[in-house]
Amino acid sequence: MLKLIAISADFDPVHKGHEKLIKEAKKLADEKQKKLVVYLNKGYSANHGPFFVNFEARRDMALALGADKVKSFEGLHHRLVLSYSVPIRLNKMYEDGATDYITSAHISLDEIKNKAQKFVKERNFVGMPKNYPNRNEIRWYALNEFLGSPLEYHVIPEFNKEKYSGRKIRKSILDNDMVIPKETRKLLPKTTIDILEDEIAAGRIPGQRNWAEIYKRMNTYSRGNLEKIAYLNGNTINEIIKRRVYRDPESIWAVFRRANYGPVMTRLAVSAIEEEVTKKEVMDLMKSYEAKGVIPEGQKVQKVIDRAWYVASEGEKGVNAKTANETFRSKNIKVDNPPLNIHAGLNLTKFETKIISEGLNADLYIDKDNKISVQLKADGKKIKTNLRLPAKEVTYLRYIMDSNFIPTSASIRKDKKGYKVDITIG
Repeated sequence: MLKLIAISADFDPVHKGHEKLIKEAKKLADEKQKKLVVYLNKGYSANHGPFFVNFEARRDMALALGADKVKSFEGLHHRLVLSYSVPIRLNKMYEDGATDYITSAHISLDEIKNKAQKFVKERNFVGMPKNYPNRNEIRWYALNEFLGSPLEYHVIPEFNKEKYSGRKIRKSILDNDMVIPKETRKLLPKTTIDILEDEIAAGRIPGQRNWAEIYKRMNTYSRGNLEKIAYLNGNTINEIIKRRVYRDPESIWAVFRRANYGPVMTRLAVSAIEEEVTKKEVMDLMKSYEAKGVIPEGQKVQKVIDRAWYVASEGEKGVNAKTANETFRSKNIKVDNPPLNIHAGLNLTKFETKIISEGLNADLYIDKDNKISVQLKADGKKIKTNLRLPAKEVTYLRYIMDSNFIPTSASIRKDKKGYKVDITIG
């Protein structure tokens, strides 16, 4: 197996800051008699949106500056937040034979190490503080430590981040009618300029979302169908329903702002809608990497379920949800066997009772009055009704339904006094 020096990036497009990183990495690779491999995200960027420049063109940009090989990470960034995708990418590099990882930052490696220790100690890498400098580099270092430090970490000084900004470079080209402005050209290697101009001439830039599919799903999907999509919670789904009709991107960004989503989670949620990424799909993906030991303990699927049950149990004792959440995380609370099956009562009319039957599938959703409800079809009729559950189970189930990736399923069961709904979690 070849021994590799690895870089992981979007490079959208490759600018002179990236050029410096590639040159320094190539120098290190030559000193260690190793190959330099650049890992580029493909399909969706690390910011959960479509790329301005397609993979093939970005690959050619990296190769032109001295990379020995370019490999892709695909299928992650419309499904997972960075705290999950980073350990998966690190593990892939290690499996490929990488021994070293190199990045750029405006803080030193020692500073990165010091700030990473808090997360390594807690073994939970969700919620990196926004005020952390170079927080992405801190996340990568911390997760590499969690995995047992398989890669030696190298940091070179970062170019002026405000000046050498991929976002600003892309905007300058868009604002200049797809012509690279004179000032922007100064920020780009000649090879990048040549490739960009070829891509622009061929009409392959910029990459676009499939807005037609996004509009269709946001305009037509029921609450029950939207509930199945990853990264949508009950309040957000109700905002989506309330604000219909969607005809332009701004109306979509606006509804997520009203639902208190930040820019990153908005892009991820919209990408999940665009690709119809289900909670089950994300959960199954995560479990497959859990089996490899790649996902940190505090981020595992079972931990999300445990926390929901703990918060619901503490709520029954009068403890507010914020306090219970903080206690669960800080004290590493162990929860024994939270229920994965719940049996709920239904509020059915006599007519509805006559036409439904055992075994019918049902969709859970949060109704406009913020109550957990169920929808099913029987004898060609659509039936919607609230569930009857004890308060503790209502809280628990709501936490599960509002999670980013824990699916629920439901089916009708005949009971002595009528019908109930059997709910399965996970």
